[in-house]
Amino acid sequence: MPRPILATIHTQALRNNLAQARQRAFDARVWAVVKANAYGHGIERVFEGLRGADGFALLDLNEAQRVRDLGWRGPILLLEGVFELRDLELCSRLDLWHTVHCDAQIDMLAAHKTNLPQRVFLKMNSGMNRLGFAPERYRSAWTRLNALPQVDEISLMTHFSDADGPAGVAAQVEVFDSVTHDLPGERSLSNSAATLRHSADPAQAGAGSGVGVVSDWVRPGIALYGSAPDFPGHRAADWGLQPGMTLAAKMIATQSISTRASVGYGSSFVAPGPMQIGVVACGYADGYPRICPTGTPVLVDGVRTRTVGRVSMDMVTVDLTPLPQAGLGSEVTLWGRAANGAVLDIDEVAACAQTVGYELMCGLASRVPVVLEEQRDTVHAHNAREKSKNL
Repeated sequence: MPRPILATIHTQALRNNLAQARQRAFDARVWAVVKANAYGHGIERVFEGLRGADGFALLDLNEAQRVRDLGWRGPILLLEGVFELRDLELCSRLDLWHTVHCDAQIDMLAAHKTNLPQRVFLKMNSGMNRLGFAPERYRSAWTRLNALPQVDEISLMTHFSDADGPAGVAAQVEVFDSVTHDLPGERSLSNSAATLRHSADPAQAGAGSGVGVVSDWVRPGIALYGSAPDFPGHRAADWGLQPGMTLAAKMIATQSISTRASVGYGSSFVAPGPMQIGVVACGYADGYPRICPTGTPVLVDGVRTRTVGRVSMDMVTVDLTPLPQAGLGSEVTLWGRAANGAVLDIDEVAACAQTVGYELMCGLASRVPVVLEEQRDTVHAHNAREKSKNL
């Protein structure tokens, strides 16, 4: 049989998370951000759950081609725009919208020979200091684009650096609005954190209820996959989000150890008393962070316990003290939803690894099989039927 580890993608959870983002976006249209192969979930696997979005936003042309191959005929936005002149030919063929964040990209558009003018999103650097035109140069960039016959509609765009924290969005909104207040075009400002925390109802805009972002398009990413963008201030459930991915494995051995016995490489964990230890078929070669210390939470048969000792390449060891009934074949949920419905937030595991849920999702190793929940359930039902025939 194959090694007992599996990542499961939950289609209904993706639908739920998209609905939560849409509810908080008020009248704005929603880009489903599927960059980085849908944050490690797989574009093809998340498509059904996210096809209720108004468009898909991503980074590269290969990902855009994959979305078109799935039958999507709506908007697709290249979040970093094009990288060389010939990319614009594929933008025309695939009917892609694309971000313009530097003079070189305007030069490429000016040199592009086409009869099909393109929809672009002109990006302002309002404080993130990565991509985009400085506020004092933004209007001149807009004027250049507006003069090009290769350009159709120009939308206005920025990205928030602190929407998930106490600094908030007010300073960047002020910069953006002061420059763009009289420019035509749709606006796209909000990422996951801004959509959940700072969206304003257009009908109430300017009503004195504090700073709120009014967007024509919002760009939720991490929230769609069930991670809270402002953890630990909020947990995923606080925003009504459900895990889009579960990483689970089976217990492949147990060990009874005595007081002062050590576990794993470097003997970093020493038992304070007699203990029962479970050995799980998951390690850092599967994408589970090696840096996770003793005490990182896991669910064994849906019951919360902890890791002990160092994570190794192919195995992690867990404390079975609260689970005397657990043993060979017990289900271990590394993150996501257990069979009994208990949830272990990926954000909590990531925090133990001194990182964020994004990295764990994107870091799932290629050797881990990935299935849709409905596919997994079909296999389980078939196996149960076969087992009953043999009884």
